[in-house]
Amino acid sequence: MVLEKIIDIISEQLELDKSVIKESSTLEGDLGAGSLDLIDLAMSIEDEFHIELSEDVIEKIHTVGDLAKYVAANK
Repeated sequence: MVLEKIIDIISEQLELDKSVIKESSTLEGDLGAGSLDLIDLAMSIEDEFHIELSEDVIEKIHTVGDLAKYVAANK
């Protein structure tokens, strides 16, 4: 499932326990991702799902659920 894999990637990238990452978690607010973290995360998502996350798309993604929906719709 896309959401589970994204949670795995976020957990690894941000060094967080998977249990704190929810679909409704905001990447920057709840999970503490900075701008460089978001770039690294985007690159990992692109590699894993073979999609492209442009800067415009990244700016519109706020929650883990938003990211999962975008990936599921574009993979």
